[in-house]
Amino acid sequence: MLIPLELAQLSAQLSDLSSHDLEVAETLIGVIRFLLIFVAARTLAEILVRFQLPTILGELVAGVIIGASGLHLVVPPETQVHLSESFNTLIAGLASIPPETIPEIYNETFPSLEAVATLGLYALLFLTGLESELDELVAVGGQAFTVAVAGVVLPFALGTAGLMLFFDVDLIPAVFAGASMTATSIGITASVFGELGYLKTREGQIVIGAAVLDDILGIVILAVVVSLAAGGSFSIAPILKLVAAAIIFVVAAIGLSRTAAPAFDWLIDKLKAPGEVLVASFVILSFSCFAATAIGLEAALGAFAAGLILSGSKHNHAIQQAVLPIVTLFATIFFVLVGAGMDLSVINPLDPASRSALVVAGFLLVIAIVGKIAAGWAFVSDQPTKRLVVGLGMMPRGEVGLIFLGLGTSAGLLSPSLEAAILLMVIGTTFLAPVLLRLVLGGDKPDDGDKVDDTVAVDPVGLV
Repeated sequence: MLIPLELAQLSAQLSDLSSHDLEVAETLIGVIRFLLIFVAARTLAEILVRFQLPTILGELVAGVIIGASGLHLVVPPETQVHLSESFNTLIAGLASIPPETIPEIYNETFPSLEAVATLGLYALLFLTGLESELDELVAVGGQAFTVAVAGVVLPFALGTAGLMLFFDVDLIPAVFAGASMTATSIGITASVFGELGYLKTREGQIVIGAAVLDDILGIVILAVVVSLAAGGSFSIAPILKLVAAAIIFVVAAIGLSRTAAPAFDWLIDKLKAPGEVLVASFVILSFSCFAATAIGLEAALGAFAAGLILSGSKHNHAIQQAVLPIVTLFATIFFVLVGAGMDLSVINPLDPASRSALVVAGFLLVIAIVGKIAAGWAFVSDQPTKRLVVGLGMMPRGEVGLIFLGLGTSAGLLSPSLEAAILLMVIGTTFLAPVLLRLVLGGDKPDDGDKVDDTVAVDPVGLV
């Protein structure tokens, strides 16, 4: 921490710099920061995609490597971690200014990077809603619903209660951690099912349909928790009001996917200027975020709802193709910053003081696995293997779990140890699910009678 005298000296030094020197320093910091983020993120993403794992996982690990837990090259100001001396020296040498002024300039320019990252998060949630196959959820009907509800209620209730009873975690962080375990990422599961010929089976489509509902329920829960934490009110009435508002908001979005999407399509067909699909989509996205915020919910829920509204559009594929480059660029920054802000020293197994955090991480991982596998038994079948397949298919949290973690981190709801524990839970379930599914399904082929005619559109590498 800088003492007041040092702060005064720094302010004096900054005031002595010309506007040109400051502009050069700010530009260099911004350019080098972007280079570090994209080179590190894409390098690890290229490695993980070859193992059919989410590239977002690589982006988050890249943030850990270059951030507060690693090289100290990209450091959010709130972490109170000092920038690498080599970074300071490089910028100071290129801009011809004193090295001790670099951290202050760095911190002043950081909010602009966070604003870009937030745009990436909203674009990613919009794309997630856009890819939600609501028709598939209807097609598999009640069984997907029961699996989804069990897959949300069990890990949420067990995780929240366990953290509060056994580890004395406060209500809001415990509820948020429990909510983060409700997520289901269909990208990895769909890839394994497709590889083994199970994607079009009854079990495969139940998992896909249930995953859609899981994401909807999980994001509703998180939006309510974040809104409650921001307002500082924990009485029953505000909670019920927010829950009701969130449910109505999402139900309205699903309804609008049938009624408003045709009007959107008509408008797109009339527009002729280049970029009409992207611009019109972001108008819907902005309006939905505004509407969510206006009624006391998180803008993130509005972004997801905007995707649900346009999921019924005949231009769905064109919208996805237009939005994907923005997600690829800006969401990368978001997840790198999430990783960069994490202090993984709190789970150092060699430090006795960190072992309690490792115990919490182990608890969350066990609950996350058991809760989803148990949800498979909500699927009506006389064959235990098929129930196990459904449960394992619901297990990977992947990029959806990381979105939830990012929301908690950006809202400041989680302690460093709980952040690290949730991260380990997401990584553990993401890596274990494909392995266990291949072990269970590897030697079997689905019967023709088990297959259904519906096809499921999914992202094979689990980006969104």
